[in-house]
Amino acid sequence: MTVDEYLDAAPEPQRTTLRALRAMLLSFLPDAEEAMSYGVPAFKVRSKAVVGYAHAKRHCSYFPHSGAVFSIVEPELLEGYDWSNGTLRFPVDQVLDEPLVRRLIDIRIAMLDKEQ
Repeated sequence: MTVDEYLDAAPEPQRTTLRALRAMLLSFLPDAEEAMSYGVPAFKVRSKAVVGYAHAKRHCSYFPHSGAVFSIVEPELLEGYDWSNGTLRFPVDQVLDEPLVRRLIDIRIAMLDKEQ
């Protein structure tokens, strides 16, 4: 399954929400590789997944592909969201806030930079 096939198969309003998130991610990660990872769309930088996303019946999910990301991000950016170490859940009809997504990506990329 491709990213486009995954999104085409998503129900509404999840499909529209995830397409908007994908566009945001593309703007933040223009050189990243888009691929399916663990059955969901993901963006890879230097062959490592830095963000994934998915739909469920009652929410959409953002995956930072590192359990440490949410412990580093400023707590006020996560206010109002349901999250655990590896997943941030958000409403099916509301795209994540751009400043939050930008910060999560910055943290994850910084982690990759330290691994090199």
